[in-house]
Amino acid sequence: MTDRKFAIVTGASTGIGFELAKLCAQNGFDLLIAADEPEIEEAALALREYGTTVEALEVDLADTDGVDELYAAANGRAIDALLANAGRGLGKGFLDQDFDEVMQVIDTNITGTIYLLQLVGREMRARGAGKILITGSIAGFMPGTYQAVYNGSKAFLDSFSWALRAELKDSGVTVTCLEPGPTETEFFARADMLDTKVGRADNKADPADVAKTGFDAMMNGDGEIVAGWKNKLQAAMAHILPASVTAEMHRDMAEPGGGIKK
Repeated sequence: MTDRKFAIVTGASTGIGFELAKLCAQNGFDLLIAADEPEIEEAALALREYGTTVEALEVDLADTDGVDELYAAANGRAIDALLANAGRGLGKGFLDQDFDEVMQVIDTNITGTIYLLQLVGREMRARGAGKILITGSIAGFMPGTYQAVYNGSKAFLDSFSWALRAELKDSGVTVTCLEPGPTETEFFARADMLDTKVGRADNKADPADVAKTGFDAMMNGDGEIVAGWKNKLQAAMAHILPASVTAEMHRDMAEPGGGIKK
């Protein structure tokens, strides 16, 4: 039996998730990484360069059967850290979205995430030790005009993380919510948002910087961390301004065609 720490990282094929997995590898964790695309195998190859054991699993975490498969892949090994980063976006107006795609966002961001959190969280609580990092978003602080389902799902996670943290008080298990803003990842292409102002912006955050902020907060046992001073300012404004105002601010960022110069 190994005495090395063990972490599960979801959504780890690219972007913030890959960078979180890299930080785990650099800090002495063996890894089980998962994503719903074959690039997860390439990620595993890169992470093994850090001298850690990495198992990769291509699995649909929007499906509870997929979550069961991921949890079973841990083979009963004690999970020291769970970095629940898997997520999916969806742009354009809600009434114009395909409902199957809507449900894919909800099932990935909420259903699969909290099911995995319950499975792993019960084990951690029984052991009296463990660290959980949930990737939320500052999007959850404001109504998501032209991104309504995504923002709503992140609002759920932002709230859920604080509730779970309170329930686990004094248990030895900590829950941290990472709140990124727009980050230079595949997110906007996958969400069909490259024709928006936020999708085309060239000042998005570096996913490595965002991941480092979240990883450090998780290791410190912090409750929440907003990544980047601009996002801290935006989050503060979202808490002060009326929802009607922040909904219009979000329209400006996410309206289709808003990022194309005429």
